This record gives sequence, C-alpha cells and structure tokens, in this order.
Amino acid sequence: MALIGGGGAGNIAGGANPTGTSSGLNHIGNHVYAYSGMIAANTNAQTCLNFNTGNEYSLVKVTLTGITENLSNLGNGSNSVYTIKINSEDVLFVKIGTDQEDSPTLEVVPLLLEPFSKVEISVVSGATSADLKGSVSIVGRVYA
Repeated sequence: MALIGGGGAGNIAGGANPTGTSSGLNHIGNHVYAYSGMIAANTNAQTCLNFNTGNEYSLVKVTLTGITENLSNLGNGSNSVYTIKINSEDVLFVKIGTDQEDSPTLEVVPLLLEPFSKVEISVVSGATSADLKGSVSIVGRVYA
C-alpha cells in the first residue's frame, strides 16, 4: 500500500485501524486526524498522541477534553494540564479545570504542523483514577 503524505509514522491508506484510535496521525486524501482514545487520570504524565509528520505541512485543530467521570457522576472531575511538544520543545501548555462545574470542559487549539516534525501531546492530572478520563483529537488538512 502507498503511504500518503510522503511517509511519516505509519500513515498507511486503508490501514487496519479505520477509526484511528491510536497514538499516530492518520491520513485520508488531503485530511489528517488522530484520536487518542480515553486516557485515565494520572498524576504522572500520560502520552496521548505521539507521531511524526510527513513531507507536507498540516493546519489542524487539536481538541483537548477535560478529565471527567463518565456519565455516572457528571460532577466529578480533575484539573489537568496538557503539554504539546513539537520536535521535543514545549510549545503549549493548556490547563483545563474540570473539578468545578462552571469550568470549560474542553479547549480547541489551532496549530500548524511543519513537515518532518515530531509531535507529542501528554496530560498530567491532579488525581489518579481509572474512573476519570479525558481525550485528545486532531482534525485538519494537509497542504503540499
């Protein structure tokens, strides 16, 4: 199978994971997407997404969701800090305070991803609990 985007981290057209829940960046035509799946709250850094871009640049929107309990108790949550690194440099910290009812539950961050870049998104929470979870998603477009 041909690689879309001139290479990168396993961006195989028609790959074995059509939903894209993994740590990588997926390509469909001139669009890119990634879904971390649900990440449990932990006071140690948890890697949500980790990938290398191909030979094109991408304009993306990164959605970072706050750490909350699944539907059983909507009032429970935990403060969390997401870190976005590009080429091993911290480029953005985003704090989401879902321990209070009036706090935003997600942040959407626009990013330009340069060609041949290593991207890592991680999260640290104020609590460790398998019942509290968050996620990261990326949706965007690739340009030659």
